[in-house]
Amino acid sequence: MASVPSLASTLQQQLADALTAALPEAGTADPLLRRSDRADFQANGILALAKKLKGNPRELASKVTAALPAGDLIKDIEVSGPGFLNVTLTDGAIIRTLAARAADGDRLGVPPKAASGTTVIDYAQPNVAKEMHVGHLRSAVIGDAMVQILEFTGENVVRRHHIGDWGTQFGMLIQYLFEHPDELKHEDDKADGEAAMSSLNRVYKASRVLFDSDEEFKARSRDRVVALQAGDPETLAHWQRFVDESKIYFYSVFNKLDMEIDDPDIVGESGYNDMLEETCRILEETGVAVRSEGALCVFFDDVKGPDGNPVPLIVKKTNGGYGYAATDLSAIRDRVQNLKADTLVYVVDARQSLHFKMVFETARRAGWLNEDVKAHQLAFGTVLGKDGKPFKTREGTTVRLEDLLDEAVDRATTVVREKAGKVGLSEDEIVENGRYVGVGAVKYADLSTSAVRDYKFDLDQMVSLNGDTSVYLQYAYARIRSILRKAGDAKPAAHPELELAPAERALGLHLDQFGAVLDEVAEGYEPHKLAAYLYQLASHLTTFYDQCQVLSDENPAEVVENRLFLVELTARTLHQGMKLLGIRTPERL
Repeated sequence: MASVPSLASTLQQQLADALTAALPEAGTADPLLRRSDRADFQANGILALAKKLKGNPRELASKVTAALPAGDLIKDIEVSGPGFLNVTLTDGAIIRTLAARAADGDRLGVPPKAASGTTVIDYAQPNVAKEMHVGHLRSAVIGDAMVQILEFTGENVVRRHHIGDWGTQFGMLIQYLFEHPDELKHEDDKADGEAAMSSLNRVYKASRVLFDSDEEFKARSRDRVVALQAGDPETLAHWQRFVDESKIYFYSVFNKLDMEIDDPDIVGESGYNDMLEETCRILEETGVAVRSEGALCVFFDDVKGPDGNPVPLIVKKTNGGYGYAATDLSAIRDRVQNLKADTLVYVVDARQSLHFKMVFETARRAGWLNEDVKAHQLAFGTVLGKDGKPFKTREGTTVRLEDLLDEAVDRATTVVREKAGKVGLSEDEIVENGRYVGVGAVKYADLSTSAVRDYKFDLDQMVSLNGDTSVYLQYAYARIRSILRKAGDAKPAAHPELELAPAERALGLHLDQFGAVLDEVAEGYEPHKLAAYLYQLASHLTTFYDQCQVLSDENPAEVVENRLFLVELTARTLHQGMKLLGIRTPERL
């Protein structure tokens, strides 16, 4: 595993050393390096230094330039404007750095962090005995991408799916199952997701009708809640049947999403039941929570209702029941004390931001969160329809997640089929690629938008071959694979001695930013920045194709090999980047 410094970081270090050598009185200084359209990079740090040292910035810039070491990194450096440094790198440095990345397998020269901690990511939180709908999409997709990205950068990641598997609604369901024990049985005892959800829906609707019309059944259901909370074995066994049946359904939906969910990662609300009373006791004994009108509450100076009165976080209700806050606070205790997490990430709807703000502040007051242990809500916006309103069916009901995915795959399969003849895809390949393209389109539309923003769900745009879509990226990858297959005896090989065309340089410099982008994405929990990088990479590739013919008898062999090297590394970077977003890249499209 090779750690390959980026061209930017190597140049940054050389400039910083030159600043220190030329201007020792300045101490350690930052060159403030950035990409530029006037050269490869621009360094702006000398302006601030000149002001600090009361010197002429252009003269200081010239001193720094003179202090730079001779070598094969910098081709040209000029002092521009009031003291900017415009730096152009040598073609050889670009190709040598990319060759080192290419030699590092799937990691592409990106080293895992040496001293990483443990991050618990709470994402993909469906509810037992309820269908998953479009509102569950973003938590699952964003959370899964962040898991992949953080693990790639070296973080120890613990997945947690905090499913809704507890509460008063189970009294009604369990009581109905007691009285109708065969309702969750299947003919072959091997239910698929559709059959499992069908039986759950049937029980829910039938029990709801009975609950609303039969006072005696309602009373028995309420008694059943008491038995459930008291841990009655028979009641718990019936509750477990609902959980198991729901998991069959959950797994079928996550399978359609091309996501892996494992049983040990599912720790729902019920998983913290044994901790709730102790959590409340600790909060009350330490004075973090106080009694108010019989309830155990935490108050905040900056959280007030429309009437100006404080709005508390209710940890324990007046009737002795526990709210979501008690469960969420117990989960924090468990994740920090037992899982030894130093970072907690919650991929949760932005509309729950106030709740989590209050929960995190309560946990800080209790000492469970501190300078060494932090919590972050990766808040996400709403999925909207083309009309800009919350996404609904024509009947006004919430869109089922399965229906949405099925339609995306159908649309994508049509697009793939239209192109299939040109590359000779079999029917099996058309179906498989249709799934990868359809699911990828849904994920990419989500991930290419800053999480906190709402976005419009437009399948026509999502499966388009043009514009910022996953299909555009997947076709870019497949096109490179096609070129490599057609290359015959010509093999990718780096040739640092060659002069690069402008499009080759632009592609090479962008390829070198992969590791820096991943660091930024991991640091800020911003997968949309990786999506943007990959789209820009595919755009650079398109310009490269237009200006630089890869396979041509008119080109010397070393030019062909070098261009094959560039496109092959582009393919590998696209593949790895898309993989981190949870999106497949078919070899042929």
